[in-house]
Amino acid sequence: MNIGNKIKELRKQRGITQEQLASSIGVSFQAVSKWENNITLPDITLAPLLAAYCGISMDELFEFNLKEIEAAVDAIVDEAYKYRESDPQKSRSILKEGLCQYPDNEILLNNLLYVLDYTKDPDETITIASSLIERTKQPDIKYDALRFLAYAYKVKGDLKSAEAAIDQIPEIYFTKLTEMAYLLEGESKWGAAEKQKWISFENLIQMMEKVAEYYASAGMKAQAVRERERALKLIAIIENSAYDTYVGFFNEKIKELK
Repeated sequence: MNIGNKIKELRKQRGITQEQLASSIGVSFQAVSKWENNITLPDITLAPLLAAYCGISMDELFEFNLKEIEAAVDAIVDEAYKYRESDPQKSRSILKEGLCQYPDNEILLNNLLYVLDYTKDPDETITIASSLIERTKQPDIKYDALRFLAYAYKVKGDLKSAEAAIDQIPEIYFTKLTEMAYLLEGESKWGAAEKQKWISFENLIQMMEKVAEYYASAGMKAQAVRERERALKLIAIIENSAYDTYVGFFNEKIKELK
């Protein structure tokens, strides 16, 4: 894949510098230089911008089918996801191998953030997250990276930077799933509502624990116990064994305060 040579050729045909091309598509001129010297490949998300700027099709620009690359990246992500919880190290290796094939691919880097241990090596998370935030054009990837960046800064004890990262994430009071539940009918309506129901419930339980943590840290033990007992009552009502681990967790925390 001589994409670097193609970019250089097209750039020279237009009579522009690396700096001008970089500025037009929102990357650094160093990135363009690396592409043209075949050190790295441009991220696939930049393909439409590059093609539009050069006035050619994406297939012509890359001289291969982009759908094949997307499918290959999706396959790598799917394989890595299988081991995200059970074997993060294996998941990480799969994604790293994928990045050797597709350097700087945003989808792979975004998934890599999920299997890095930011508590042990926050700097690696900060480096990858910062890179994604700087160059991605995809809001979901940017906000995900900001979230991981904030957690990594907190581990380093830099709460000011953690708060600055979180402040860049917009507050949204609806989700795609909630809107689907309102707008659609039949099984599509049920599927969206069912999925959002459990997401919302788990978030509620987790936030109740955060409230209890505050009470406990402020010396308000009775309020902390009461908040956790309320959470246990909700879990009992919902009758879902998936939350059994929360039951043990809350009971243990209540015992510590009594």
